[in-house]
Amino acid sequence: MVHLVYCDDKEKVLEKILSGSKTMVVRGAAGRKIPHSRVFEGETLYFMKKGTGKITAMARVTQVLNYVKLGEEEITKTLDENQNKLNLSEKQKERWHKKCLCLVEFKDIKEIEPLQFDHQGNMDDWLIIEKIEDVVVGTSIPYNYELSKF
Repeated sequence: MVHLVYCDDKEKVLEKILSGSKTMVVRGAAGRKIPHSRVFEGETLYFMKKGTGKITAMARVTQVLNYVKLGEEEITKTLDENQNKLNLSEKQKERWHKKCLCLVEFKDIKEIEPLQFDHQGNMDDWLIIEKIEDVVVGTSIPYNYELSKF
């Protein structure tokens, strides 16, 4: 599987990734939600800056940490212990202060020739797909939420 990760434009997430100051992304929710338990070492992440419609970078997953039913102190500790990789702002720390967390570390980040994203309806900020062409203008297929189910 490959993963398309939306990067917050206001927090300059993609810029941090490309500069090397961010080598891990986090997703969290009150309960298990994509990509929790659905992303694995060796898979490919593609990155897109929110609002641009262009997929511009890729990397390889090196480690995944999945957590469930974390207490308040455990959430803070987990984010703090990984802050050197996450490079979160105070606002982001608040946003991702959730009981279920998925931390995805990556390496070999490289910019790619921009691919035009074919946005379809109600898509989340993390997509799990067979291949990146499935969501690129000209080669896209209707998004299948089967891959995003637990």
